[in-house]
Amino acid sequence: MTDKEFALGDVVEMKKQHPCGENRWKIIRMGMDVRIKCLGCQHSVMLPRKEFTKKLKRILEKAPNS
Repeated sequence: MTDKEFALGDVVEMKKQHPCGENRWKIIRMGMDVRIKCLGCQHSVMLPRKEFTKKLKRILEKAPNS
C-alpha cells in the first residue's frame, strides 16, 4: 500500500461515503485523533489516527500552504 501523507487542510476521499451522499472530507484537526468535516453537509467526525489512515482512500487536494 502507498504511504499516505496527509496534512491539516487537505481534502480527502474515504473508503465509504457519508450518509448525505458526499465522499469529500476536509481535515480540520490533527493530533492523536483526526477530525474531518464532510464537504456536503458540514458534519464533523473525530477518528483515532490509526482508524483514519485505515479508512482513507486517497488525497484529492493538498492544502494550499503545504
